[in-house]
Amino acid sequence: MNLVALAGGVGGAKLVDGLARCVPPDRLTVIVNTGDDFCHFGLHISPDLDTVCYTLAGIANPDTGWGRMGDTWAVMEEIGRLGGPTWFRLGDRDLATHLERTRRLQQGERLSEVVAAFCQAWGIKVKVLPMSDDPVSTIVLTKEGDELGFQDYFVAQQCQPEVKGFRFMGSETAQPAPGVLEALWGADLVILCPSNPWVSIGPILTLPGVREALMQKPVIAVSPLVGGQALKGPAAKMFRELGWQPSPLAVAHFYQPLLHGILVDNSDAMMAEEIQHLGIIPHVTDIVMRDEQDRIRLAKEAVTFGQAVREALSL
Repeated sequence: MNLVALAGGVGGAKLVDGLARCVPPDRLTVIVNTGDDFCHFGLHISPDLDTVCYTLAGIANPDTGWGRMGDTWAVMEEIGRLGGPTWFRLGDRDLATHLERTRRLQQGERLSEVVAAFCQAWGIKVKVLPMSDDPVSTIVLTKEGDELGFQDYFVAQQCQPEVKGFRFMGSETAQPAPGVLEALWGADLVILCPSNPWVSIGPILTLPGVREALMQKPVIAVSPLVGGQALKGPAAKMFRELGWQPSPLAVAHFYQPLLHGILVDNSDAMMAEEIQHLGIIPHVTDIVMRDEQDRIRLAKEAVTFGQAVREALSL
């Protein structure tokens, strides 16, 4: 069975890691959000791509879920001493990734080519694709009237401004990266990882041809919300500020009409019937990934559930 996962952020990276441990590498393609890419110190930073790749390579910081394991901070400390900006923390090993990515891009390589080269260097066997080689920037629209770049909102202002919407600058002209549409059209099952629907999965869905392909495929999601809260990140806050009660039910509504099934946590079991009324099959289980064993367990359960959904749809 050919499996495609759409991912971004720490939650998405954890599930992708579980999938990579239980699905043959030639049967798994991961499409990663690049809407939060930005330029910092003249370098091309790809936070979601790096989080997914570091996690798959087994070199992610186990405490934060992002950045490099055992990293040091000599460069950041010196930048701070010189009066430079330190709001976006770049570890020394992490900085090497950004330096080499930027060098390759400036020499004319495409982002997808750079990702493939890095995956080979890090020993990642599954196919990881950026959603696009073209620049797409997630802009957060605030109720104060400001338009903030995502990293400004997320890191510099720590998600404090109240959100009223999003704009994905560049998505109107961007094209999916080579292999993205081919992977989607060749998929037997698509999994929307427990990533922020608004700013991790949402940008991928804006690209031409992506929704059209997904409409023809069995699609399941793993809820990023548990008991009305996001395990990491501002997803619950965003849902609330945009007029939704944060819950797996809200996630199911968000993904309609693409979604056929959703895994929800035991703590949200009472919503299963309402989700079913949307024409979406719920599967209630423990979706919290505390360790590697949880990642593998949930990944296997998601694939088994996805197969059952696919059979129910006769696809």
